[in-house]
Amino acid sequence: MKQIKHLDFLKDVLILAFTTFGGPQVHLAMFIDRLVKKKGYLTEEELLEIQALCAFLPGPTSTQTLTAIGYKIGGPNLAYITLILWILPAVSIMTVAALGMTYLKNRDIVRFIQPIGIAFIIHSGIILGKLVLKNYTGYVLMVLSAGFAYYYQSPWVCPIALIVGGTLTSFNYKDYPRQTKHKMIIPWANFNLFWGFLAFLAVLGHFTDSMPILLFENFYRNGSLVFGGGQVLAPMLYTEFVEFKELIRGDDFLTGMALSQALPGPVFAFTSYLGTLAMKGEGLGQQILGSAVGAAGIFLPGTFLIFFVYRIWGQLKQFRAIRASLDGINASSVGLTLAAAISFLMPIVHERDFAGVFTIIATLLVIRFTKLPSFFIFLGGLLLGLILYL
Repeated sequence: MKQIKHLDFLKDVLILAFTTFGGPQVHLAMFIDRLVKKKGYLTEEELLEIQALCAFLPGPTSTQTLTAIGYKIGGPNLAYITLILWILPAVSIMTVAALGMTYLKNRDIVRFIQPIGIAFIIHSGIILGKLVLKNYTGYVLMVLSAGFAYYYQSPWVCPIALIVGGTLTSFNYKDYPRQTKHKMIIPWANFNLFWGFLAFLAVLGHFTDSMPILLFENFYRNGSLVFGGGQVLAPMLYTEFVEFKELIRGDDFLTGMALSQALPGPVFAFTSYLGTLAMKGEGLGQQILGSAVGAAGIFLPGTFLIFFVYRIWGQLKQFRAIRASLDGINASSVGLTLAAAISFLMPIVHERDFAGVFTIIATLLVIRFTKLPSFFIFLGGLLLGLILYL
């Protein structure tokens, strides 16, 4: 019976991999809908705990969240399979896109994807807010973190906002019941893998000219340091790959980024596209190797970290201040989601893109009043762009 449950869970992971669009803010709402409300693999509180924990770590938040859920349900083996099934569709599609579509000659094909994505981010922020904003303090933290993230565009905004929010609500520890404390036993293996790989690759990259190794070092380093999802990762990679190292053309990069926003699954799969293009001219085998290196490099550090942290999470929760800090972390996460929506929305407003504004409003109405799967909404946006292009 246990094995059947694992197979059912993996089937749901694969469904999510093909139907979950829009980045970590949207992914969380869909995880809640399928894994909590429809299937009951875990409670809403447990999922929000895991999400808050992953938001606090560098790396792809949605991937870490889903991997941790797999670990909770079936241990490390199920977690590894969960990770592979979750990233495989997006990685495969981005690899094929890099091999067969170096760039689109007309961006109108994907012009409706960003407004649709903004609508999903807004909707997810509303859902998350209803779940985690419990009091006046939560609303204040949401507003402050949103303003901070919007006005200070920096990769460090996300961890700073979460640390401040968590620290402030940790002082409410008296609201939580005491638990019997036990001596903490910390398994350091995965944390040692995390920093060991980082140090080893940095040294190896200094002494080699092998492009796959250099790519792996680059993606692993970025995956170890980036907070805040694909919208933060993209400018970091653009600076390094396009402006500094000139490995990829600017229009190719931007086209791949647009495609990654239009596809289901983790936005971080964009690195497979970059790895494939970076090996252009080296033959099909080397390009596929570049794709694999891109995926492994960006997803491995986050996987090492979540395996390490989740294994000690049960011990950390014995401290009331840790449990109380989750309220602030979740409230700040809502603010970061709000800031992301505003950041994407303002250019559309400034450019007076009435079609974009109408698309956002129409998408919100469709989400609110129908049960149309997100896949069909994004597919409709692509078809509409294709019709205008033709």
